[in-house]
Amino acid sequence: MERIKHTARRVIGADKVPQVSTVSSQDFFREHRFSPTAFVIDYLRRLFPILGWIRRYNITWLMGLTVGVILVPQSMSYAKIATLAPQYGLYSSFIGVFIYCFFATSKDVSIGPVAVMSLEVATVIGHVNAKHPNKWAAPEIATTLALFCGFITLAIGLLRIGWVVEFISAPAVAGFMTGSAITIATQQVPGLLGLSARFNTRAAAYFEIIHTLKNLHLATKDAAFGVMGLFALYFISLSTKYLGRRYPNRARMFFFISNARYGFVIIILTLASYLYCHPRKDKKGNYPISILKTVPKGFQNVGAPPIDKSLLAALAPELPVATIIMLLEHIAIGKSFGRINGYKIDPNQELVAIGVTNTIGSLFNAYPATGSFSRTAVKSKSGVRSPLAGLFTGATVIIALYALTSAFFWIPSAGLSAIIIAAVGDLVASPRVVYNFWRVNPLECIIWWAAVLVTVFSSVENGIYTAIAASGALLIIRIARPSGHILGRVLIRQGAERSKAFREVFVPIEANRPVYGKVINPHIKVELPAPGVVIFRPEVSVLYPNSSLLTGALVDYIKTNTRRGKDMTGVKLADRPWNDPAPRSGHVNLTDEERAKPVLHAVVLDFTAVSSIDTTAVQALIDSRGDIERWADREVTFHFCHILSPWIRRGLVAGGFGIPADERRRANVPIEIAPIAGPINDDDPEFSYHDLRGERDDSEDVEAAEQRIQVNASAASSATDFEGSLVSTATPYFHFDLSSAVSAAEAEGYPPKSSPPASLSRSEDSIEKGGAETVPHL
Repeated sequence: MERIKHTARRVIGADKVPQVSTVSSQDFFREHRFSPTAFVIDYLRRLFPILGWIRRYNITWLMGLTVGVILVPQSMSYAKIATLAPQYGLYSSFIGVFIYCFFATSKDVSIGPVAVMSLEVATVIGHVNAKHPNKWAAPEIATTLALFCGFITLAIGLLRIGWVVEFISAPAVAGFMTGSAITIATQQVPGLLGLSARFNTRAAAYFEIIHTLKNLHLATKDAAFGVMGLFALYFISLSTKYLGRRYPNRARMFFFISNARYGFVIIILTLASYLYCHPRKDKKGNYPISILKTVPKGFQNVGAPPIDKSLLAALAPELPVATIIMLLEHIAIGKSFGRINGYKIDPNQELVAIGVTNTIGSLFNAYPATGSFSRTAVKSKSGVRSPLAGLFTGATVIIALYALTSAFFWIPSAGLSAIIIAAVGDLVASPRVVYNFWRVNPLECIIWWAAVLVTVFSSVENGIYTAIAASGALLIIRIARPSGHILGRVLIRQGAERSKAFREVFVPIEANRPVYGKVINPHIKVELPAPGVVIFRPEVSVLYPNSSLLTGALVDYIKTNTRRGKDMTGVKLADRPWNDPAPRSGHVNLTDEERAKPVLHAVVLDFTAVSSIDTTAVQALIDSRGDIERWADREVTFHFCHILSPWIRRGLVAGGFGIPADERRRANVPIEIAPIAGPINDDDPEFSYHDLRGERDDSEDVEAAEQRIQVNASAASSATDFEGSLVSTATPYFHFDLSSAVSAAEAEGYPPKSSPPASLSRSEDSIEKGGAETVPHL
C-alpha cells in the first residue's frame, strides 16, 4: 500500500511539493461539520417563526384596524389596474394579511394587492388574450399566475437561495419602481376624466399622455368626481405634512390622518355618487357616471383552481418577470422597515411567506400579492409589535366583503382612479434620492435613469430586464476591470504638534495627482520604497476575470520604472526577442534617466482587499514572476502581507510563493515576533519560540523584568514569559502587515549576480533529482 501511495504521489507530483503545512479539505469539513438532525430542527424552526414569539404575545399588541381602513379602498382600486373586478382585490387582501403572519419575519410588512404587481397582471392578461382570444377569462389567468408565481417563490425560499435577489442593486429597483409608478399614473388619468372607453389605456406611458391630451376636450362628468377626489387626497396629504412639521408633538396623529384619507375620500365620493346617480337612472339601467355597480358578497367559487396545461404554456414566458417583481418589491420593503425599526428579516423565509400566501390565495380566486410600501408604512407607524396584526386587518376585509358590498355599488370609478394616482406617488423616487444616487455613484444613477426611461417608453417587462441586465453588467465590470495601486511611503505623526514620534503608512503614489486631492492632500510627500522594491495593492479579490489585468498592470509598471537587469547595448538585433523594442541598428544607447533607474529585486503584494484567489490567478502570478525575473535577469523575491485566509495561503504556496529558494535566503528574512499567551506547543515546527525567563538578571526585580518584557513584546499587550513568530517560519515571505513586508524586502538587498533567475533554474532536471525547488506552473 505504501508503494502504491508513493507511486501515486510521484505521478501527480506531490512528492516534489514543498513540505509546508497548509489548510486541507479535512479542515474545511471539520469547520463546516454537518449534523442532519440539527439542520432539520433549525430548518423547521425557521420555517415557522411564529412559534418563536407567539408564547410572548401580549394582548396590548392588538393592532391592524388602521391598515384595514386603507386596504379596502386600495385593493379594489388595484384590481382595476389588473383589469379585474373589485372583489378580486378584496380576495387577495384577505389572504395576504391573514396567511403572511404565520410565516413572517417582519412585523411591519403588509401583503396584498400592489400597484406594480397589478400592472404586471394586467400586462400578462393582455398578452395571453392577444395570443389566445377569449379562451380564458381574466380571473382564471390571474389566479393561475398567482398559483405558479407562488410555487416558484416558495421553492426559492425552501431551497434557501433567496440571496439571488441581492444581485439587483437598489438604484435599479428604484428606477423600475419609479417608471412603473409613472406608467400606472398615466394609465389612470383617462379613467379619472371619463375617457377610458375612447382609446387603449394599456399602451406605453408616453402614448397615454398623448392620447389623453388629444381627447381632453371630451372629458365627461366623471371628471368632477375624479379630479375633486384627487385634489382632496393631495390637499389632505400636504396639509398633514405641513401640520406635522409645525406641531412635531402631534406628528403621529397627522400621519394617521394622512393615510386614512383614502377611506375618507372614498366614503364622501360614494355618498356623492349615490345622491347624484340614484335619481338619474335611465330606462336601460345606466347611470350618468361610471360606478362599480354589483360587487358579489363574500367569497365566490372557493376551491382548487383548474390547471390548464395550455394556459400554463401561455403563461410560461410571463412567469419570470412576474416572479421577479414579486420578490424584489417585497424584499426591498422588508429590509427597509427592518432597518428603521431595528430588526433583521430572513429573505429566504420571507420568500416562503409570500410563496405560501399566493399559493393558498389561488384557492380563493386571489391574484398575485406582495408587500405594499404605503400600507407597511402605516402599519409601522401604528406601533405594531408582531406580525399577528395581519389577522385584525384581515378581519376588516371580511367585514367589508360580507357587510359593505351593497355600498360598494355606488363607488365612482373615477374615484378609484384618483386613489391609484395618489397611492403610486409614493413609489416615485424624489429628486433628493436621485441626487444621492449620483453623489454615491454616477454609474448607478445612470442605471436608475435607464430603468425609468425603458419602463416609461417601452414596457414593464423591458424595464425590469433592463434593471437586472444593467446591475449584472456593472457588477461584472467591477469584478473584471478593477484597478490596483503602486504604493509609496508617507511618514505621519499623531497627537501633539511637536511630537517626534513618527510612523509610516503606505498610500498610492497617485495621491500626488489632483484627482486624489479630496482623499489625500495632493501636496503630501509620497516617497517610493528603497530602490529595487515595488509595492502593489489590488483593490479586489484576484480571480480569473481580473487576474491578467492586475498582473499585467504590475509588470508594465515594473518595465517602465526599473532598468533591465541584462545589458542589451551590445546584443545583436538577430539575437533579440521578436517583441523587444529596439532600433533597426541593433544598438541601444541608454539615456541618463534610464541608467538611473534601479534594477528590481523585490515585489511586495499587499493583499488587504483580497478575500479569495483561484487557480487562474495563481498561474497569472507565476507567469508574471517569470516575466519579471527575465526582465531583471535575476531572482526577484515576492513578499505578501495581510493574508488572513488560509485558502489564499494554500493557493500561493501551491504556486511556489512564500518559500525561499534555499536556507541561506530563509535565514536573511526577518520574522515578526509577538508575545505568547498560554503554554508553548513544541510539537509545531513551523513556529519559532523564545523563552524570555532566561534573559532575566537575578538581581533584577520581578516588576522591572515584567516592564522590560512588556516593552519588548508590545506596547499594547500584557507581559509574558515567552515570545514566538507571528506567522509560520516555513513561509517567511508571508508577512502579517505591510510595514514588515516592506522592511523585509528592503533588508534583503540584491541577490548575488551569479544566481540565475529562479524561474529559469527551476527545471525539470532539478525536480527529478528531488531538489527543494518550487513548482513554477500549476
